[in-house]
Amino acid sequence: MRYAAGADPAHDRPAYVRAASGLVWVRDRLAVIQDDASFIALVDPATGSAEAFALPAAAEGTRQFDDSRGNKAHKLDLEAITTVPSRDGLMLAAFGSGSLAPREVVVLVSFADGPPVDVAVHRASTFYSLLRRAAEFAGSDMNIEGALLARGTLTLFGRGNGTSAGEVEPVNASCQVGWTELVAHLEHPETAAPPPPAAIVQYDLGTLEGIPLSFTDVTSGRGDWVLYSAAAEASPDATRDGQVHGSVLGMLGSRDEEGRWGRLRDENGGPLVAKVEGVTLDREHADRAYAVVDTDDHTQPSELLELRLSGPWW
Repeated sequence: MRYAAGADPAHDRPAYVRAASGLVWVRDRLAVIQDDASFIALVDPATGSAEAFALPAAAEGTRQFDDSRGNKAHKLDLEAITTVPSRDGLMLAAFGSGSLAPREVVVLVSFADGPPVDVAVHRASTFYSLLRRAAEFAGSDMNIEGALLARGTLTLFGRGNGTSAGEVEPVNASCQVGWTELVAHLEHPETAAPPPPAAIVQYDLGTLEGIPLSFTDVTSGRGDWVLYSAAAEASPDATRDGQVHGSVLGMLGSRDEEGRWGRLRDENGGPLVAKVEGVTLDREHADRAYAVVDTDDHTQPSELLELRLSGPWW
């Protein structure tokens, strides 16, 4: 995925989408968030050509974050995104992973009939502290990777790829919070308390090549089912990358605590050894989906995949 306008040094924008970490539909485009670049990309799914919309820059004016710059710890680390119906059109809600203090953020982006008309970055440490204290959800090393909004309830999904802390282990889990209450807290943190996490569920997603699978994104599937992506990544903790052994797509029902999934394969039928970080269904074909890949290399553009879904898991 590359920006049609190319790089823009004035806004610290590279020529391509990097570290793609989630995607949702905005009209006929795919909105892609990035965990180490403060931009939202609106991508043409047919060509991969993208239009960039900048999020607020860091204090030093930067919008790219990586080890070579020495500023990786300052990134927003946006990892989860969902759409929110609004009176004016559509709003996107993107969530930081919460794995470090600068990543305890919720970004709200409002769209009308055209480009974004309002971008608000809310520091949400009080809300994230509630999530972290719910050990059944956060586990030993909280890392939010997926978000779904349905019927006024926000469901957040945490990725269990962290490191153990004593007897507390990393977990794949979901929790629910009231959306209206969360927005009230974000807009008026002094007077409106954050909603506590409820309806916590932990999941056993299994392993791939002996490496535990952990959530990387979720989206609405058929009916009340949730379609999820998960990666087998031997990462040492929730903030550092590790060797990727492959990715899967899976389905969860409302009462499921174990995922059923199929391994992603390339166009030749071989295992796809890539970290899929975002997924959403194709709007025109019931047996297809789109996904984005994070290469864990900021010098390379992220890839947009078109997936064909088949098999008993689906």
